[in-house]
Amino acid sequence: MNIHEYQAKELLAGCGVPVPQGYLAEDKQAAIDAANKLGGRCVVKAQIHSGGRGKAGGVKLVNSAEEAGEVAEKLLGATLVTKQTGAAGKVVHKLCVTEAQDIRKEYYLSITNDAASASLVIIASGEGGTEIEEVSAAHPEKIAKIPVSLLTGMRKYIGLEVARRIGIPAENTKEFLAILSSLYRLYIEKDCSLIEINPLVLTGDGHLVALDAKINFDDNALPRHPDVVALRDVLEEDPKEVEASKHDLNYIALSGSVGCMVNGAGLAMATMDIIKKFGGEPANFLDVGGSATEERVKAAFEIVLADPNVKAILVNIFGGIMKCDVIANGVVAAAKAMQIKVPVIVRLEGTNVELGKKILAESGLKLISAEDMADAARKAVAAAAG
Repeated sequence: MNIHEYQAKELLAGCGVPVPQGYLAEDKQAAIDAANKLGGRCVVKAQIHSGGRGKAGGVKLVNSAEEAGEVAEKLLGATLVTKQTGAAGKVVHKLCVTEAQDIRKEYYLSITNDAASASLVIIASGEGGTEIEEVSAAHPEKIAKIPVSLLTGMRKYIGLEVARRIGIPAENTKEFLAILSSLYRLYIEKDCSLIEINPLVLTGDGHLVALDAKINFDDNALPRHPDVVALRDVLEEDPKEVEASKHDLNYIALSGSVGCMVNGAGLAMATMDIIKKFGGEPANFLDVGGSATEERVKAAFEIVLADPNVKAILVNIFGGIMKCDVIANGVVAAAKAMQIKVPVIVRLEGTNVELGKKILAESGLKLISAEDMADAARKAVAAAAG
């Protein structure tokens, strides 16, 4: 789960990391009021779940409350397009009005997990700012990657090594170590998957400040963090993905024309691969899970069909925990209730497969049966192509 910059900085401030003073603004007057509190000169920042907002025109330095109001009026309701949003962009619903800083130097600092070493890893650079991706690609030697064992935790020597590698001045080492320790504690306590400060700045008066922040959380751990769940902004998410989460469906929207409904993440990935092999493009990733009910299958159909690009649906089920007859009943119930207009190709295998096929055959519906995955993919791609 992602959160906004202003929320991330509130969490950082709560664990002792210095951040600029700032205020949330959801309308023009709130932006004006915030700017007045900050003395007029401040920064107005669009709040969307994406990096690269500055390049997209979503970060503006203003010199008066009146100017802050003008910028707010232009940004609120506007669509920002960045490298991370894709061509569709994201609509700006919120702003963060924050104090301007006198910046002497910018750094990049983050903590994330490293599956290969079963540890956390600190990724840092003395070349922070909006161009960190370019720095990583063109000058990988300027990026420091230092593992942190979950058994021993954040030790002082690790922080000293990071500080040395990215060029933190000696007089700022103590406060840098405190910041790094706070990030590690927050990461562990809140089950984060990423904490990123870009940039961490050295100000003109010689102090380190987290000028921008991004925090992501492990979705699997959210049930034990209701305070984190409360930070979720569904306006930043695909409506179909939000609806899927209400039914415990794992759904990700894609850009193709073949809708997929599969049980099991691995089989769902294989299904998308084989659709592409036969010249098609999947419209989504959708895993109904191993214990789906008829109601959940119906909800899955509704979500897939909410995408106007879907021209055919491929149902690919391997009955293990999920029995084929349950899926078949769900498919039939959904098809009858929704009067599905697009072709539906069904491939069943596993527990109760013969009963499942019988249910489909006797349904009176025009469902296309497939013998195996290859046959299903060919038929689905052909159906989507008309």
